[in-house]
Amino acid sequence: MYSREVDGKVLEFGTSGLLYRSNKLMYDRSTNTLWQQFLGEPVVGPLADSGIVLEYLPVLVTTWREWLASHPDTTVLDDNTGIYPPERYRPEEDPRSFYFGYRQSPDTMFPVPQRSDLLPTKALVLGLIAGGQPRAYSLELLQQEPVINDTLGGKDLVVVTTEKAGAARAYERGSYRFSLAQPIGNEEEVITLVDRQGQRWQVQEDALVLVGASEQRLLRLPSHMAYWFGWYAFYPATDVYGLP
Repeated sequence: MYSREVDGKVLEFGTSGLLYRSNKLMYDRSTNTLWQQFLGEPVVGPLADSGIVLEYLPVLVTTWREWLASHPDTTVLDDNTGIYPPERYRPEEDPRSFYFGYRQSPDTMFPVPQRSDLLPTKALVLGLIAGGQPRAYSLELLQQEPVINDTLGGKDLVVVTTEKAGAARAYERGSYRFSLAQPIGNEEEVITLVDRQGQRWQVQEDALVLVGASEQRLLRLPSHMAYWFGWYAFYPATDVYGLP
């Protein structure tokens, strides 16, 4: 997810129907420039080679139950969009949903020139870049290790994943090392970490926040949840966490 604001102007985007490395190209309706969805950069048209990069906004893939428990005041986009009838918006596990067959297939719908067999083609990964170094974290592994203290490109970070929904977030960790804390009282609906000094940190969408001292924050890091083939296609120098 990206901010649509560029140089003080809010752009409106559409889907071009074109693909690059099996990843869709967007276009903005102001200039008809094509934008690479995976990188947030203009690639063909008046804004190409301008150096513009859309501001990345953290996003989370989770279940409605888990999201609502942590964010009870959330609002929901009405499925009566005027583009498709509401009954066309079906849960992903519904065989009548868009791309159900594609999600069930182990291969891509269109050719991808660069591939790697380090992971299955459509394994879900959390992709991070720090200090110019890319790394992929298999979602299957993240669900087995809900808290991973790691260092990437010289930056110390922590990846936190909920076991059931597989919602993965990455944060700066400074000099701390974290583990999952046992909930206390009303913390049942909030993911809490504990550092080696026994301090408790709440997992929030924009930062890890020290309990009782909210001014102490460890910021969330930009990340991508993607198929392995998609991440590798744009970051072929990537390594995979847990593999030699």
